[in-house]
Amino acid sequence: MTTTFPDQAAGVPPAPAGPAATQVRQSPARWTRRLLRGREADQPWVRPALLALLTATALLYSWGLGRSGWANAFYSAAVQAGSTSWKAFFFGSSDASSFITVDKPPASLWVAEIFVRLFGLNSWSVLVPQALEGVAAVGVLYATIRRWFSPGAALLAGAVFATTPVAVLMFRFNNPDSLLVLLLVLGAYATVRAVEDASTRWIVWAGVFVGFGFLAKMMQTFLVVPAFALTYLLAAPTPLRRRIGQLLLAGVAMLVAAGWWVAAVELWPKSSRPYIGGSQNNSVLNLIFGYNGFGRLNGNEAGSVGGMGGAGGTGGRWGATGLTRMFNSEMGGQVSWLIPAALILLIGGLALGWRAPRTDRTRAALALWGGWLLVTGITLSLAQGIIHPYYTVALAPAIGAVTGIGGTGLWHRRGQFAASLLLAMALAATTAWAYVLLSRTPSWHPWLRPLVLLLGGAAIVALILSLVLSVPLARRAAVVMAAVSIVAGATGPAAYAVATASAAHTGAIPSAGPTGFGGPGRGPGGGFGGGFAGGGRMNGFTGGGFAGGNTPPGTSPGGPTAQGGTAGLAGGFGRRGGAMFGRTAGGLGGLLDAGTPSAALVTALKADAGRYTWVAAAVGSNSAAGVQLATGDPVMAIGGFNGTDPTPTLTQFQGYVSQRKIHYFIGGSGMGMGGGQPSGTASAITAWVQQNFSQTTIGGTTVYDLTTPAG
Repeated sequence: MTTTFPDQAAGVPPAPAGPAATQVRQSPARWTRRLLRGREADQPWVRPALLALLTATALLYSWGLGRSGWANAFYSAAVQAGSTSWKAFFFGSSDASSFITVDKPPASLWVAEIFVRLFGLNSWSVLVPQALEGVAAVGVLYATIRRWFSPGAALLAGAVFATTPVAVLMFRFNNPDSLLVLLLVLGAYATVRAVEDASTRWIVWAGVFVGFGFLAKMMQTFLVVPAFALTYLLAAPTPLRRRIGQLLLAGVAMLVAAGWWVAAVELWPKSSRPYIGGSQNNSVLNLIFGYNGFGRLNGNEAGSVGGMGGAGGTGGRWGATGLTRMFNSEMGGQVSWLIPAALILLIGGLALGWRAPRTDRTRAALALWGGWLLVTGITLSLAQGIIHPYYTVALAPAIGAVTGIGGTGLWHRRGQFAASLLLAMALAATTAWAYVLLSRTPSWHPWLRPLVLLLGGAAIVALILSLVLSVPLARRAAVVMAAVSIVAGATGPAAYAVATASAAHTGAIPSAGPTGFGGPGRGPGGGFGGGFAGGGRMNGFTGGGFAGGNTPPGTSPGGPTAQGGTAGLAGGFGRRGGAMFGRTAGGLGGLLDAGTPSAALVTALKADAGRYTWVAAAVGSNSAAGVQLATGDPVMAIGGFNGTDPTPTLTQFQGYVSQRKIHYFIGGSGMGMGGGQPSGTASAITAWVQQNFSQTTIGGTTVYDLTTPAG
């Protein structure tokens, strides 16, 4: 006996069309009517509702997008470089002269760079691709859920996904996560198509999409692989031996899609390609398995600014680890609004469908999306390396899918005691948790908390009364109660989503909602205070290893740092103490945010710019990024993003200077940091420049003319 939810889409996917149908599809007028009308069997409201969802999503993700300026200038500068140099395009270089790459693969840059080549360099051409990727992801999620379930389930899943605060943040921002999420949702769609009729073609496409996701954000993409493989192995209607063979073929496709660029970079002569940013030996394999790989799990990230998250719920520089991490003050408001409900619906749905046939689609869908949610959520919760709150956007599609499938499925079975009880539990958990999250910002729209309690409480009471009294609700009353329940669950995250879309977001670590990491859209000098040397804590950073004064390289107030740690961060964090995180008085950037150089500095750098390979050099990518975006000319980022990559060596830099390839060295960025062996490179270069060239001030910025030695 099957226990498939009654809201599962009626019938099975249509059989392949014959020649007549093919001819119909080729008619533009018929195709347009189908686009506007949807499936023939759908009720008239379905397609308008979908179009309204996509339109609202597009507005949410694109309205006022230009207020964020360059957003993450680190990636915007790389887009500027790739839009003028095909070599920089291929490698993902930070500058058009291809000195060093960004510390991620270049796939997300490729999309933006194509837009910039078509429409010119501006904030919109850099950020609109992410907004379009978000709308596409919502549409693909709808299509995925709709293949097996009702329009209501698909619409609810898409709406939950679209209004998750961290999704709104990342689809309005130019980090790689937007493309990653789109490719993962496409992978889920291909897996669903493959499960329907054991299609080799579609399961191979699933591997291809996941593989290309690797070229967006490396190892994080593989967190969905266990769920995809388990779902196909469990539910595909074909013998086990064939299922295993198909999965192996999909694995090969995934490795090819992910590995072709890696192989090209590794085989390319190092002398004629840029240094691989984020690696410690100019190898993309070191970047994959170190800084962007296992280092994120165990905290051993050579060249990073910290890591060492505490195990078992204790604190670390990147926040407390443990199974409750997704609910803490840093992560909770980003993504966790419906996680309690999703877990209840997931467990309940699997329990109710436990005895279903092996190929039952409801159980397969819950295994796919639930596995995605659990594996990704647990990994992010326990990882001890660099984990930022916006990484949680990878959970949003799974939360939406489980909520849509489980919520509508149980709703249609609300006449059964178990289903009604699970619905009441999910709604109660959502209401209570929304109240807690809103209480963390008590001065921000305080009326939202009682409203959520009122709506959620009313829906719970109505549901329990109908269950206890065994009185089925009239159709109109049921519709009203369903609407009230949805509004109760959506009020909190929707309010956070609107607040997120209404604010400007800049820097390397944006945060969604009315508060967060330096406030929503932390802007210039947005603040990390004057340093963390006092042992304070903000968004998972603990003091002790970040000195506010001039600490000798390789040491900290607590003793020597491990390799890849951070010490001697002269000046602290923020505008008042150098430029570790904020910006300097001269308009330069710090570690996590770029600045805007003065007009006088831009004019000086652009003078005779064509004579130089790099118009300037600066320690750290964000110190270089703002200058490069302002001038449009290549700027060398010494030491890469953190200023800790061991490139160039002092000898190499001296060679560039003697060959007159660099015009100016920009000082005063505060990025000549300690942190293990790599920091010596930037420090040695800075010291050599200061000893051999005279400093001058242009527009409030200290610079050294490398074409004119002192004396």
